[in-house]
Amino acid sequence: MAATAVERRPDGLLQNAVGIGVAVGVYGVSFGVLAVAAGLSPAQACVMSLVVFTGASQFAFVGVIAAGGGGLAALGPAVMLALRNAAYGISLAPVLAGRLHRRAIAAQFVIDETTAMARSQDDVAASRRAFVLTGISVWVCWGVGTAAGALMGGVIGDPRALGLDAMFPAAFLALLGPQLRRPGAPVAAVAGAAVALLLVPFAPSGVPVIAALAGVLPGVLVARGARA
Repeated sequence: MAATAVERRPDGLLQNAVGIGVAVGVYGVSFGVLAVAAGLSPAQACVMSLVVFTGASQFAFVGVIAAGGGGLAALGPAVMLALRNAAYGISLAPVLAGRLHRRAIAAQFVIDETTAMARSQDDVAASRRAFVLTGISVWVCWGVGTAAGALMGGVIGDPRALGLDAMFPAAFLALLGPQLRRPGAPVAAVAGAAVALLLVPFAPSGVPVIAALAGVLPGVLVARGARA
């Protein structure tokens, strides 16, 4: 997906949201195939995608199950990967403002894609619209992709073998591009990536992702220095 897919004009939000949803849906096919291969029923795979709704955690859970681990063992890395959504929720506090029941519903859609889309907008109204449109699009497409993979995995094969899973990280990187223009953002990105890469060889799954948040500290210091 080209970087031009990220537009800040309100009339481009729906197009962007649908494009991201389709890319994630293709990745969802992979999850459906792998979930059934690991021993989950198609119904279990679909319910997990609709209720848990965080791809990295779902892949981690299924990976442990496929390797012979039990449910409790699978929950560890899955929960660790999901912890980053809590940090996203803090950054999205102005976007998720409202009554408690509305915030509780919105919390279900706090994921990588909705956060990136919301944060790439210039005002709260546009951020809220981007969050909602992207959340609905990704939730629907992820569920449909999971169902397709779970029901027809033996026929269509694993999309990763065709390289189609590259659509997901490409779309996410395109969304992150505008954020690098903010003061201190490049420093935070490089520092966070360095921390994650250092931990990947020996840290449990999910830990490098959480530890990368430490990159925010030097980014904040640089941003404050730029304002001084």
